[in-house]
Amino acid sequence: MTAATPDVLLEGRQLICGFGANQVLHGIDLTVHSGEIAGVFGLNGAGKSVAMKTLSGLVPLWSGSVHLDGSDITGLSVEDRVGLGIGNVPQGRQVFPDLTVEENLRLGAYTSRRRDRTGWNDTLARVFEQFPVLGERRSQLAGTMSGGQQASLAVARALVNQPRLLLIDEPSAGLAPTVVSELFDILHGVASSGVTMLLVEQNVSFGLRLVETAYILQTGRVVYSGKTESLDTDRVAELLGIGRMLSAATPTLGGGTIRRSPTRARRSRSAAKKKPVAKKKAAAKKRNPKGRR
Repeated sequence: MTAATPDVLLEGRQLICGFGANQVLHGIDLTVHSGEIAGVFGLNGAGKSVAMKTLSGLVPLWSGSVHLDGSDITGLSVEDRVGLGIGNVPQGRQVFPDLTVEENLRLGAYTSRRRDRTGWNDTLARVFEQFPVLGERRSQLAGTMSGGQQASLAVARALVNQPRLLLIDEPSAGLAPTVVSELFDILHGVASSGVTMLLVEQNVSFGLRLVETAYILQTGRVVYSGKTESLDTDRVAELLGIGRMLSAATPTLGGGTIRRSPTRARRSRSAAKKKPVAKKKAAAKKRNPKGRR
């Protein structure tokens, strides 16, 4: 067993994996500190969800290792990792539509109920206190709930085992903007309760507002990472192919100010100064196309 680095809860070291002859991850490193929210971002096909699945145990590694609190858990099953305090919120939420809210939560608590059946009622009461909408709908079939309510249920189902770490895959996918805002408050509240989180997110403006540390993947490699308060947004926008959308949607990240590339910032100011001059010349040429005095 390797000694844990202070405050590091989860580490993925040189993760390499794939499917058949297709290699997806090419030796990525991820570190999540206790109490923080970290995020993995990238274009479709970058390997974000596969990276999350290797950490949860759903996809076996070809090489590399996963460590929780300094202990190597690479060879453990998904169930064993849940027992050690890793909760999973899968992509698409994947609630059981023909089961009630309470039945979904009961299934989520499979490992904890097996250890302690007497504490289930207290656990359920705690979850309903944290998610009042689920308490109001405890007997409702999950498939008849709205997307936002199902998102709450998916998060609550992972929390019933009182995990130390949540792995969340694409939490905002398919949700309306108003519901995404509600989801932000839910996840922020979960983090405030002391649960560490690592999320994969396609909605960059949503994700970067929420996380404290960001990893950007391209073709299975980490190409840029850092604390969100010090990220170079020009570089982030270029890597993710989102142009000026990032600056417009996220004026501040992680409680800090966005840092722009000085060179690019100078170019932007220079271009802004040249535009009025160019417009005046164009207008003058239009009024006097032959250049007569």
